[in-house]
Amino acid sequence: MADVGGQSFRRFGFIQSSIVSRWAEIVGERYAKASCPESIKFPAGKKVGGALTLMVDGAHAPLIQHLTPMIVERVNRFFGYTAINRIVFKQGRPPAPAPRPERPQLRPVPKELGEGLREIADPELRACLESLASQIAASSGPPSLDPGDEPIPVINRS
Repeated sequence: MADVGGQSFRRFGFIQSSIVSRWAEIVGERYAKASCPESIKFPAGKKVGGALTLMVDGAHAPLIQHLTPMIVERVNRFFGYTAINRIVFKQGRPPAPAPRPERPQLRPVPKELGEGLREIADPELRACLESLASQIAASSGPPSLDPGDEPIPVINRS
């Protein structure tokens, strides 16, 4: 998204386009549904102490306005410095957030791979470890560099 919309985002004051794409992570899902960042305007020649313009759904404006200190703190934490010091509210309907990709379905771990893999919550890590464990279980003897090579000799130095 940064490559495609980079120039447009900079035109509206966004140094990083990720503030738009990661708005839900910054303020939370609940508040991201009712608001979206529209622009950041900095004082002339500076990149600190700017004003963030938020598009807020009309009915949610009073709630979001009460959350201004929290939003300023979270946006500044996202940038890593005091990028904004105030928020300007603009009434309107924020665009609907893009649907999130579905997480892969978890398959039951085969019993022969052990109980340890069942406790891993991250599906990608668990899939990688399952693949590794199944390949190790299917092999015999010490590892080799090439399937046609002889096994690597073990040197006993005792």
